[in-house]
Amino acid sequence: MSEHVLTAVSDGTGVITLDRPRALNSLSLDMVRAITHTLLAWRDDDAVQAVVVRSSSDKAFCAGGDIRFFHDLGRATPQQGSALVEDFFTEEYALNHLVHHYPKPFIALMDGVVMGGGMGVAQAGPHSRTRIVTDRTRMAMPETNIGLFPDVGASYFLSRLPGRLGLYLGITGATIGAADALYAGLADHYVPAANLTALGAVLNAGGGAGLPAAIAAFAAPFKAAAGPGSLERDRAAIDRHFGAGPVPAIVASLQHDDSEFARATLALMATRSPLMMCVAHALQELGAAMSMADCLRMERAAVRRTLENGQVIEGIRALVIDKDHAPRWTPPALADVTDEMVRQILAPAWPDHAHPLRHFHGAA
Repeated sequence: MSEHVLTAVSDGTGVITLDRPRALNSLSLDMVRAITHTLLAWRDDDAVQAVVVRSSSDKAFCAGGDIRFFHDLGRATPQQGSALVEDFFTEEYALNHLVHHYPKPFIALMDGVVMGGGMGVAQAGPHSRTRIVTDRTRMAMPETNIGLFPDVGASYFLSRLPGRLGLYLGITGATIGAADALYAGLADHYVPAANLTALGAVLNAGGGAGLPAAIAAFAAPFKAAAGPGSLERDRAAIDRHFGAGPVPAIVASLQHDDSEFARATLALMATRSPLMMCVAHALQELGAAMSMADCLRMERAAVRRTLENGQVIEGIRALVIDKDHAPRWTPPALADVTDEMVRQILAPAWPDHAHPLRHFHGAA
């Protein structure tokens, strides 16, 4: 169990509070295990009729996986470091699968930063999920910025967004706020931060299986207050450019557009891993027709292949260790990325009978 995961049950509602504020609730392996242990225990507990996941801090719901942990292990004894990193991804994806098929209402209060692994916890929820955003919400799948691709089930949930919004968010790693999250279908309700104390009273009042309806009623008056977002404004351009084909075709399409959106998007993509942008595109194209279980299995193999080429360690070094923001990507330019490189990342890493996630199930 983890000191950074607090749990409580009251009046039919189980509450998981992420409590690692200095690290913006970045998930450690111990935290993943603690959350999983709690959800498994509550799944068959009649005293728990609904689950709420929230943060103890107003800065972040969860900023993702602990990337410093990955970097340190990557530089440690190869056998020890590799084994713990492999455990992290296997167990994190097992948590995502558990949440996706959870049989009870699942509420995520996404106040503050919500990225990477935090998105996996919130977006992998069942059909009875309730995702709440606030005016402090800063949401993204920014993995292409650290030499990885959007994972934790993103090949499933991003590929099912309207139009080409999922490709735009996954390839660029763009950060969005509450209005954009609602527009894209990545959130269900908006509650201003100033009203979170009152929302807390609703959550603390229990209600069990009726909690989602109580939250919806509380949030209804605030719906218009989220305001317009940039995704709705730029939707036509996003669909046109990110529907142009593979990543090189997307870049070429953007280069023929002199709009502010096109210039900003090109500048953002220029900082991302060329290979991982192409992998992100391929994963969404495949994931759109796959179940969550199959998407997670595909991503798990792709993570294994990606870790082998060292891009993640280099991306983390440039972003959070040396902070020079000058990663030495391999290959360094989009023109150097070949179809064979992408196929190598997507190639099976284990035979089906030995895949660490072979026990996953579910047609959806």
